[in-house]
Amino acid sequence: MEYRALMLEAYERHPDAFTSSVGERASLPLAWWKQRLSEAGEPDEIVFGCLVEGELAGAVGLSFENREKTRHKASLFGMYVPTRFRKMGLGGKLLKHALSYASSRSNVMLVQLTVTHGNRAAVALYERNGFIQFGLEPYAVAVGTDFISKLHMWRKFERNICPS
Repeated sequence: MEYRALMLEAYERHPDAFTSSVGERASLPLAWWKQRLSEAGEPDEIVFGCLVEGELAGAVGLSFENREKTRHKASLFGMYVPTRFRKMGLGGKLLKHALSYASSRSNVMLVQLTVTHGNRAAVALYERNGFIQFGLEPYAVAVGTDFISKLHMWRKFERNICPS
């Protein structure tokens, strides 16, 4: 499956950028990966990809809260565009598509994400798309003997979903 291969590449090449490790994800059954690609109903998680000449050239995911007090939030995850496909605007297109999908769900008011502290290109992409920083989590991820900090960002949709 192309999506699984793409993400295992991401975890392998950029262990500082993802919370999951390549070993953790490689051990998951194929059904877990396929479920993330399903658009049936209103899934708790969904992944979008883009193709360049028939090849999967990037992916981004959204997870949706389903608890009563937090279902107004979605989280962006797993944004990855391989080096050979960068500088083509694919990251921006993936992000815009994910945001459009999130905003189409009537109860979703905001999208949040974390990004590796110091990843200027990713932060700039998110800021160009309306995300603002709201915190830094030191020691968020352990990669071997190193610790990586994560920057927290969020973007609110311009609508009020709270009952009157």
